[in-house]
Amino acid sequence: MAACFSPRTLSFLRSLARNNDREWFRARKEDYERHVRAPMLAVIQRLAADLPDFAPDLIASRDSLYRIYRDTRFSEDKRPFKTHVAASFFSRRLPRRAGAGLYFHIDPNVDRDVWIGGGIYAPEPHELRRIREHLADHHVHFRSVVKAPAFRRLVGEVQGERLTRVPRGFAADHPAADYLKLKQLYAGRSYELSLATSPRFYPELLRVFRAVAPLVAFLNEPLPGSYRTPLKDPLAALFG
Repeated sequence: MAACFSPRTLSFLRSLARNNDREWFRARKEDYERHVRAPMLAVIQRLAADLPDFAPDLIASRDSLYRIYRDTRFSEDKRPFKTHVAASFFSRRLPRRAGAGLYFHIDPNVDRDVWIGGGIYAPEPHELRRIREHLADHHVHFRSVVKAPAFRRLVGEVQGERLTRVPRGFAADHPAADYLKLKQLYAGRSYELSLATSPRFYPELLRVFRAVAPLVAFLNEPLPGSYRTPLKDPLAALFG
């Protein structure tokens, strides 16, 4: 199986980090399209065929690719471009990029890694309340999801910021107390950058997505089909 990305993908993103201005990018946009955007879209196209086998509720489309342009309107950092590339895959029954989803990025600059995983990173209060109620009522099933051998082997534990106490409305000695304290629920794995240019990349992406997809499905179960204006980059917020 051929590699999805090339060394030119990484070198373009590194060069962009050193020359993060519109004029430089405009002169090299063809390189971005060829070496960064095109292989990302090729991965997304392959996922569009493979996701229905294990995550039929999730969509892989051109909209899955995050824009390279940064939203600088409310940021002191006015650099116009992101220096990593990322894509996410969310539920077809929820608003765009709302709820829990699968996500991956390639970042040769800040984190210097390939990260693959999924979950929910920035739930609104009423979302988190629904998820916690669902978790409290179905904690045996939730535990079976996050203790599954493939999940533990590939991504370890559910991650996220947590409260010091069980949130109000739930018993302090609830069997799932540790999980109810979480303010975010996601899981993933970081790889060396070399994975991006290896023939192993896509099989590994599928392995992790298959392991994390049951967590994403569980988190989305209690969320109604239309309920909010989603945050722009709920999972990408992990990496700026």
